[in-house]
Amino acid sequence: MNIAFFDFDGTITNEDCFTKFIFYATPKHRLIVGMILLSPIILLHKLGLYPAAKIRPLLAKFAFWKRCGSQLFHIAKQFECEYLPSVLRANAVARIEWHKTRGDKIVVVSASLNPYLSYWCQRHGLDLICSELESKQAVLTGNYVQGDCGGENKVRLINQRFDLTDFDTVYAYGDTNEDLPMLGLADIKFYQWCEILD
Repeated sequence: MNIAFFDFDGTITNEDCFTKFIFYATPKHRLIVGMILLSPIILLHKLGLYPAAKIRPLLAKFAFWKRCGSQLFHIAKQFECEYLPSVLRANAVARIEWHKTRGDKIVVVSASLNPYLSYWCQRHGLDLICSELESKQAVLTGNYVQGDCGGENKVRLINQRFDLTDFDTVYAYGDTNEDLPMLGLADIKFYQWCEILD
């Protein structure tokens, strides 16, 4: 059996779904306060001086702290149904189907969030490794269970779940520098949908 790892935002989709979900799922008053308080960090990020892997947990903390978990998952299901189909890349969907016809195990490995990715992956019959929101007694803490699923943490979480020696060929698909460690695990790798030849 082969295994294929797909990044989500920018690889399977043509937009950043993490940020879109923050705006979709966060009450307006929280957004306004958050934009004011976090604007210096957001500006540093846009200037390339503050990494995405550090800003995503801050945004999630502000957006989801003390929110009802079941309510957020209900919003996430709507987001998955209404928004995600409009941003899927046709070539990514075709490649996923190609792997399915071969009987490969397919895993989405993403810094995006589990509330909507869990529904999307379940709908398409895919495994999932992603940034997972922590909850305590059904209330979200705003923290991540195992950290931001980007960069080297993608590799750590993959190796935690799978023994890659069990697979004949490892494929990986990504679109940013954060995906390069994951691509380094693969026998066949695609960066921004161009195959990388070693």
